[in-house]
Amino acid sequence: MADKAAHESEMKVLARKADPALLEADLVACFACEGDVAPRGVQDAILRRELAAEMKAERFAGRMGDALVWNADGRFPSRRFLVFGLGPPERLSLETLHEGCARLIQKAERLGAARLGVGLPALEDASPAEAVRAAAEGLHLGAYRFERYLTDARRRRAEVAVVELATSQGSPAALRGAVERATWTSRAVALARDLVNEPPSRMNPLRLARRAQELARQAGIQARVLGPQALRRLGAEAILAVAAGSAHPAQVVHLTYRPSARKPRRRVVLVGKGVTFDSGGLNLKPGSGMLTMKGDMAGAAAVIAVMGALPEAGCRDEVHGLVGIVENMTGPRAFKPGDILRTLSGKTVEVDNTDAEGRLVLCDLLAYAVRQLKPQAIVDLATLTGACVVALGPRCAGVFSRHDKLRQEILEAGRRAGEMLWPLPMVENYLEQLQQGPADLKNVGGRWGGAILAALFLGEFVPREMPWVHLDIAGPAFQENETPPWPVGGTGAGVRTLLRWLER
Repeated sequence: MADKAAHESEMKVLARKADPALLEADLVACFACEGDVAPRGVQDAILRRELAAEMKAERFAGRMGDALVWNADGRFPSRRFLVFGLGPPERLSLETLHEGCARLIQKAERLGAARLGVGLPALEDASPAEAVRAAAEGLHLGAYRFERYLTDARRRRAEVAVVELATSQGSPAALRGAVERATWTSRAVALARDLVNEPPSRMNPLRLARRAQELARQAGIQARVLGPQALRRLGAEAILAVAAGSAHPAQVVHLTYRPSARKPRRRVVLVGKGVTFDSGGLNLKPGSGMLTMKGDMAGAAAVIAVMGALPEAGCRDEVHGLVGIVENMTGPRAFKPGDILRTLSGKTVEVDNTDAEGRLVLCDLLAYAVRQLKPQAIVDLATLTGACVVALGPRCAGVFSRHDKLRQEILEAGRRAGEMLWPLPMVENYLEQLQQGPADLKNVGGRWGGAILAALFLGEFVPREMPWVHLDIAGPAFQENETPPWPVGGTGAGVRTLLRWLER
């Protein structure tokens, strides 16, 4: 990403093969799981014995986020050591290490450490380089803060300037590469968070489209903006209908990345829902339901951030990013329940509920991708359904696909990225609920299985033979309450998964 996210920490992360006992810092941290009698990753016998004795004396439990500080009294290059809990040992993974490091950096900030050392534990299912990358990403993202609108300096957090990661294995080149990848990946996630966290009246459709163009120019990729006239010529009536009640016209941004060195392996399209604010339209949400609706453009934010990072990722695919940017408002021209829309694909859709607007935005984008770009794979991201949050909770995204290979690629990328993804079924028999009435489709079905029905609706705009995955990120894209280590607001959900999938 050529442009740093506005609120990315300036913290520098390094990694080398070393014992934590040899690190020189204001604070050196190492990890322990529940049931451990000594910290993991510490080879020095004296330090290991001292920390083990302190853990026993303090009855250190090793739960996620537990912390024990020990003063070394000048016996080691670092003055203080910290044992930090990672939870049950059977759950120790890249995801756990990522979260543990995000919590750790916040603890180090509270302890006033400008320079932090971290001894990493060995992971059974990951290489040392993968562990370093997960740790570095956790540190960067745990240090993230959105403070643009804070005027009280006392509320601003202290920053850790330098972190040195120590691991027992791994070549210098591999560790250095892992840190570099973590840096630009974290920068992309921070950018997606920044876009979501901006107030919705500031980050309206026109401004988000312009921001996407600026970021594309800085990253050296192509950007084309389709406004209302171009969309009308294309026949994108669905996305235009969603925007009709707003003072801000619909915008579709088409970003294009092509690898410079060689022929692309394949052509991929990423599609993002970009509803910068969702009032529900004439099917108006209750007031409490609108409080988080600036986050309804998290899918678009993720696509924009990923596209800008692809040059640094060395991606060998030709990748197109399509983001549909609208506001769903209640102005005098707002679309209405009962309206029948002719979509870009030619299919007609009856509007049963104006608050099911995201699928109307996506259906035109998917049809555009199929008709204009003829890709080998499509992945869409959307904060689409509350039903998915009910099914999987606030931390896990739903994965829908008719194509086993692509589904497995995305799930594996999510595992390596440490993002929680779970496959949900495309129950084809449910489709008939959307095929009742005067149009080809309705935009909502019955009360049950709402996330599946939404995926089935989208699937009607992609040929069945074309590999396509739908990610419903309604749960993990936005935190309504502070759940350490993640702050309230945008999370950048999906960015790390897509970059793992696309990077060289």
